[in-house]
Amino acid sequence: MTSVKAALLSFVMLSAIVLCGLGIYAADAATNHRAVDGYGVTASLD
Repeated sequence: MTSVKAALLSFVMLSAIVLCGLGIYAADAATNHRAVDGYGVTASLD
């Protein structure tokens, strides 16, 4: 794998992680419910 492909892949993967995190945060903040992150872990709103 060339360094350019590795850099692009890293950028895409990090972007996906950030977007998923923002989606979970937005869903939790907008509707005031416990968002599930796909691993069974929920954000507690105590």
